[in-house]
Amino acid sequence: MFDGPPIAVIGNGPVGQTTALLLARWGIPVLLLDQRPARDVVGSKSICQQRDVLDIWASVGAERIAREGLAWTTARTFYRDRELFSWSFVDPGRSALPACVNISQSRTEAILDDCIAAQPLIDLRWGHEVTGISQDDTGVTLTSDTGTLQVVYAVLCAGARAETLRQQLGVTFEGESFDDRFLICDIRADLPGWENERRFYFDPVWNPDRQVLIHPCPDSTYRIDWQVPEDFDAEAERADGRLDARIRQIVGDRPYEIVWQSVYRFQSRCADRMRVGRVLLAGDCAHLYAPFGARGLNSGVPDAENAAWKLAFVLHGWAPVELLETYHLERHAAALENLDVTSATMRFLVPPDAAHWSRRRALLDAALADPAKVADVDSGRFAEPFWYVDSPLTTADATRPFGGRPPRGQLPPPGPGIVVPDAPVTGGGRLRELVRDGLLLLTTDGTQTAVSAEGVDAAGLAATIAAATCAPHRVVSLTDLGLDNTVVGARPGEAWLIRPDGHVSAVLTDLSPESVRTAVRRTLSAGRMPAEL
Repeated sequence: MFDGPPIAVIGNGPVGQTTALLLARWGIPVLLLDQRPARDVVGSKSICQQRDVLDIWASVGAERIAREGLAWTTARTFYRDRELFSWSFVDPGRSALPACVNISQSRTEAILDDCIAAQPLIDLRWGHEVTGISQDDTGVTLTSDTGTLQVVYAVLCAGARAETLRQQLGVTFEGESFDDRFLICDIRADLPGWENERRFYFDPVWNPDRQVLIHPCPDSTYRIDWQVPEDFDAEAERADGRLDARIRQIVGDRPYEIVWQSVYRFQSRCADRMRVGRVLLAGDCAHLYAPFGARGLNSGVPDAENAAWKLAFVLHGWAPVELLETYHLERHAAALENLDVTSATMRFLVPPDAAHWSRRRALLDAALADPAKVADVDSGRFAEPFWYVDSPLTTADATRPFGGRPPRGQLPPPGPGIVVPDAPVTGGGRLRELVRDGLLLLTTDGTQTAVSAEGVDAAGLAATIAAATCAPHRVVSLTDLGLDNTVVGARPGEAWLIRPDGHVSAVLTDLSPESVRTAVRRTLSAGRMPAEL
């Protein structure tokens, strides 16, 4: 366990909760600070959680999120009253976790709160508004209305409104806001046939020239998003019956109950830096996206995981401090990718000028008659893990070139920079659970022969890794796990080096001690280890 000063996590939303839990899992004491006096219950908010995020939460004891969420499987997109296309999730492995679940943010936060309450390394303090942040070579000083706090590092998860703290760090938050507003209603109703489908409507007759998105949630609850004009008045609509009419256009004469209602605008923004010295920025504090594609929380939680394992490795002395800069390099690249995807979606959903409107109508009309045009219809590309193929921690493999974004709902073939597929393993558990405790060298059929050719036995691989790093590590055979090479896309004689966040950092065919040491050192900050600094 790390015995030094704690890390401060500022902001107790889902990203801050996840950061604190992951750090504590690595044995790091955490101060979890939030300016609110207590948890405020909100409606559905960030509801769509994809498999890789569920996997992260499962690693900190929050498996209930996956179990309680509603696992939908199919996304349908309509133009007016006709279906244009649909897609379903493709699972390259055999994960026990669903590809995606819908669950209200309030319920997610409640489950994570229970995990935090059971974690003695997390000191949760409500009513602590951090108003000042400064740092030097020894640590970070936080100023709040209750005094000052000294910590060794800080992770800023305080959301989009943390402008004062961003400014004190010298971080800009450039982007744009969209004029159109969006009305959300969580309703409870019985809608047979809709329980496992996300439905997206372009220009329905009951919301012309705008969109409607419908998501199923647990307990016969549905979230409905209407795009509405800039001057939309929610209270007036509710008072005069127009809101009821909106809902009736979808549910017909079935009984329904409004559970929650809100109106909001979308923003697309990205911080220019996600690491400033001893302070890391994560979640909405670092990036904001339009929600079509569910890339907000599904990007913030991977921020938390990336930050946590790297901070833990540095604090335990398993990697040099330079590893922290790769947090910015990797997660800022992920943020820009998400910004590119969601901004393109918003340009299609909310065309900025007459030319874009004309193009959209023409494309939607053409797609009704020509299936080849469907690929250009953008109703939101669903969240997917970012692929660290260009990271300085990744050893490229010329035989596995990255082919770019795969089709909707699919993932690229496994390889360096890609998250390793999941599958159940012999003795219980899942492959992805094995990666969480350090570095994993996954050997394949034929590795024994390749290792022997280098003059060392299989056990020598573990000794080679131990000579390269004092970080936790293990060498595991796919065969011993009850898996064959095809599960991860491996070839005979290879060994796959996997990071604590499940991303493949190297595929080794040369299993000499020098080759293994080089790959390990690169994984822990481009080849530099503490003894070499």
